[in-house]
Amino acid sequence: MDSGLYVVATPIGNLGDMVPRAVEVLQAADLVAAEDTRHSAPLLKHFGIDTPMLAYHDHSDQRALSRIEQCIESGGSVALISDAGTPLISDPGYRLVRHAHEQGWAVVPVPGASAAIAALSVAGLPTDRFLFEGFLPARAAGRQARLEELATETATLVFYEAPHRVLDTLGDMRDLLGEQRVAVLARELTKTFETLLRAPLAELVARVEADSNQSRGEIVLLVEGAETRSGDITPEIARMLELLSETLPPRQAAGLVADAFGLRKKLLYEHLISR
Repeated sequence: MDSGLYVVATPIGNLGDMVPRAVEVLQAADLVAAEDTRHSAPLLKHFGIDTPMLAYHDHSDQRALSRIEQCIESGGSVALISDAGTPLISDPGYRLVRHAHEQGWAVVPVPGASAAIAALSVAGLPTDRFLFEGFLPARAAGRQARLEELATETATLVFYEAPHRVLDTLGDMRDLLGEQRVAVLARELTKTFETLLRAPLAELVARVEADSNQSRGEIVLLVEGAETRSGDITPEIARMLELLSETLPPRQAAGLVADAFGLRKKLLYEHLISR
């Protein structure tokens, strides 16, 4: 295997989601840099991988980075994994990948499972534009301030949340984003107790309050974006609409611009015919 840093996705729950290439890379690598070696050891054992492991996360000391450097600079290969899913997606690895680019090492993605993308694929919310927020601030004041900033965002919102905070977070979302905003709680994806709840925020809060099991395990929260307002039609978008409408019917021009910018076709059509 060529020398370099391999960023390897691992399953988020179901071991059947381990892609063959990930197994091959982990077997062939000279070193596996794992977020938590105790957590990753059973995974490697399951797939018969006996590659030496090193604990690495973004707060590791220089000794861990030095060992990775020595391996790659001597022509070896290092596979970076997190506890589950794709490294760097709300998981450690940023410092190491940045350092790899600065050193001129090859950086190779080995894609696979990601909880955020898995949740998006089954949420029934628009996916042409989405904003991945990761974890909101743990303290109520910080969380509420951030949600206020996101209240007018028209893209689908994607969050990770800790189980002990999920009910408080949903309550803040209901209060600050609106009771009727459709949201999805995706819990324990690919695992035995996988659950997908989809409802307006007011109803979703009530369902989670009534069932303590929904505040357990790994959780992804998704919320539909705010409705597009007339103020979202920028001068550039308005000009594009005008240019297209010179050669296309208004509905077709509005549809093309709506697809390109993630705006509502009806809003754009009404803007055109109101000129």
